[in-house]
Amino acid sequence: MKRAERLHALSETLRRSGTQGVSAERLAREFEVSVRTVKRDLDALKNSGAPIWSRPGPGGGYGLTTGASLPPISLSPAQAVALMAAVSAAPGAPYADLAASGVRKIMDVLDPGTRARADELAHRVWVDAPPSSSRATRSALEEAMTEQRVIRIRYTSREGTTTTRDVEPVLFASTNGRWYLIGWCRLRDAMRWFTVSRIEQATVTKTVCSGHTIDEVGEPPANARPVHGRGE
Repeated sequence: MKRAERLHALSETLRRSGTQGVSAERLAREFEVSVRTVKRDLDALKNSGAPIWSRPGPGGGYGLTTGASLPPISLSPAQAVALMAAVSAAPGAPYADLAASGVRKIMDVLDPGTRARADELAHRVWVDAPPSSSRATRSALEEAMTEQRVIRIRYTSREGTTTTRDVEPVLFASTNGRWYLIGWCRLRDAMRWFTVSRIEQATVTKTVCSGHTIDEVGEPPANARPVHGRGE
């Protein structure tokens, strides 16, 4: 792991440690470096403006001040291209447009040298992304999920039957290369999986969802995981 990547990972570890903090010895074991290297990295983070506190003695360690924000840490060219590739390969994913906007913001604040190397490397990554549903449909689905409001959809099943459904959105799921909206269907009075590409029209209503939970969907596949769990 390069030092820039280790500094970013180190700050994230301190953030997750909360008010307890973490010792330099534990950090050294986790990142497979010496305690001296860890302390040098901590000093570098402090000098860059990171709100790091330290507590000496038994049970002591290092942490981040509660409620403080971290200064931006530059990505490596490979990390920047990894973000671009992930977003480009999944244009139909929930919040994909917002993700693309976020990547552009990150690229804009990279130092010129890193940005130039990332641009060059990006030309060596090609993506043939599958077609996605309309922007208007995806925007409505995203809004309904975020605001937890009932969404009215016009849906054509695999058998070709078209119905209008009021659905309480519970989660988005990707499996076998397809995205699904999973929610409580008020027409069927049951939890249902809707293939996003078969949703022809979607309108967010003013009705607030009644509180159906992820647990009602059932057990996920063994290799399924929420996106916030990546890398942890």
